Amino acid sequence: MHTAFSFDASTQDTRNTPRDAYRFARGEAMGIQPYDEAGKAQRRIRLDRPLDFTAVSDHSELLGEVHICMTPGVEGYDSLICMIHRNIPSIAFQLIAGRTLVGKSRWGICGDDGSLCRTMTGLVWREIQSAAEEAYDRSAACSFTSFVGYEWTASVGRGENLHRNVIFRNEKVPTLPTSWVDTPSAWDLWNELQSKCVDALPGCDVLTIPHNSNLSGGLMFESAKITGPDDRGMRTDAAEAKLRQRWEPLVEIMQHKGDSECERGVDTEDELCSFENLPYDRFGAKFSWFVEKQRATPPNFVRWALKQGLVQDTKLGVNPFQYGIIASTDTHIAAPGFTQESEAKGHGGAGVGAGEGLREGFPDDFEFNPGGLAVLWAEENSRDALFAAMQRREAYGTSGTRPVVRFFGGWSLPETMCGSEDFAERGYRDGVPMGSKLAKRPADAGAPRLAVWALKDPGSPRAPGTPLQRVQIVKGWLENGEPRERVLDVAGGENGASVDLGTCEPRGEGADQLCAVWTDPDFDPASPSFYYARVIENPTCRWSQHVCNAAGVRCDDPSTVPEALEQCCADEHRAAIQERAWTSPVWYRP
Repeated sequence: MHTAFSFDASTQDTRNTPRDAYRFARGEAMGIQPYDEAGKAQRRIRLDRPLDFTAVSDHSELLGEVHICMTPGVEGYDSLICMIHRNIPSIAFQLIAGRTLVGKSRWGICGDDGSLCRTMTGLVWREIQSAAEEAYDRSAACSFTSFVGYEWTASVGRGENLHRNVIFRNEKVPTLPTSWVDTPSAWDLWNELQSKCVDALPGCDVLTIPHNSNLSGGLMFESAKITGPDDRGMRTDAAEAKLRQRWEPLVEIMQHKGDSECERGVDTEDELCSFENLPYDRFGAKFSWFVEKQRATPPNFVRWALKQGLVQDTKLGVNPFQYGIIASTDTHIAAPGFTQESEAKGHGGAGVGAGEGLREGFPDDFEFNPGGLAVLWAEENSRDALFAAMQRREAYGTSGTRPVVRFFGGWSLPETMCGSEDFAERGYRDGVPMGSKLAKRPADAGAPRLAVWALKDPGSPRAPGTPLQRVQIVKGWLENGEPRERVLDVAGGENGASVDLGTCEPRGEGADQLCAVWTDPDFDPASPSFYYARVIENPTCRWSQHVCNAAGVRCDDPSTVPEALEQCCADEHRAAIQERAWTSPVWYRP
């Protein structure tokens, strides 16, 4: 999530800092843009339920430039580019970000050698660390955990996104955050983190998380050494695969800018892959008129990468895409976890800002969504415990709601686990949790057994949770060296539930909890495979439908449909959605 320290958030008049973001995450109300002439926020927001942990991940690029342009009295504040930044933000975004992120050069305000911007970056970086330290509850209560981090913002070619979120274990971090300007590939980023953190600072540890693969133009899961589209197809060797496995235990499956799991008709016919997909495959198609919008290809998606990991494992002896799963908000208004569909205000960034006042109609670009959440299974809510959970991939992501999900795999899991009060204890004792590889298959074992249990989001007094519709197992495997997939309902199923689009009132029944212990009937012990669980809620109104209803739009009466809300009645409008959770996989390796 991003604050006023990020160049894109700053140009959209975000004024909240990391300290504000942490207070919001802990449950305090917060004002957001637009602001009146006296500087008073015209909108206020608050989480129904506080978060347990948050990582501020402001863009490491341009931290110094933004500080110079927004801090009176600092050298460079009165420069032309800074005046443009403060007064014509839409142009500033293109000028400043374009020169640095595309041209990889700095403006003159940084000095001939860039030293002023580096100095200012260090100042902001220390402020980010200080805010995280103040927010972290070091008491035995463990009520809230903050992580020091940033976003490494690589954008290559015609806007193909290779962004990574960089998360540190604790307060021991390098003097400066690593920028894409100085490290042209993920491989270089990892080497920099190794030398400046792991090797140089006792106690320093860090990981990186691929971010928005759906907007990578198919490059996110190419070799980590690529520096642009011309490097597409570069060979990955075993050393690189091992390095990726070490540095990137997690991948982001969904956030404000769309779903990265899969898309129906793109390497899959899974009907539930028609969920929050974007109509373009790279950032450049949104921001640049000369970049043609085109549909995503299979390499944009996490499920494709998981299957390709099996292929790479057979060739290299190591799986570079053995990813655990999270989701994130990616807010650019400093509002982590603000994911409730009925309360959507727009998260900015690539979406709509409100620096010049609220526009008529939708508060965000129609194709975007309120974002997702990351969930970690850990012994306690502390940095060490949560970071260890990330490293071992015991994680899952949700599309913004809060169902509780357990997922285990093993050769001798009891068939009677469902309904047992010690479900998790048995899962750990007789199997492995989500994010793990199955133990070596015993000689007398048959197929692996998967145990999944899901509890519906309990909700809050203001926003009750939605019943569950079904739990699915998504299986990927190799057949004659070729990747295959299958999606199976293992608990619940189509239940006829719906939502009244005029009132957003739910219709039909669903489950408070679903559980299954499932054995793969088509298991081939010679075939590498993975399994992850997907938990699907009953239908509810999408955020855009809430906006349409609040405006009194009735598609059968054109007089109620203002021009700014014509999309309410467009064929492509997904008025209802089914919120969901995705667990990290369990892998089988012959």
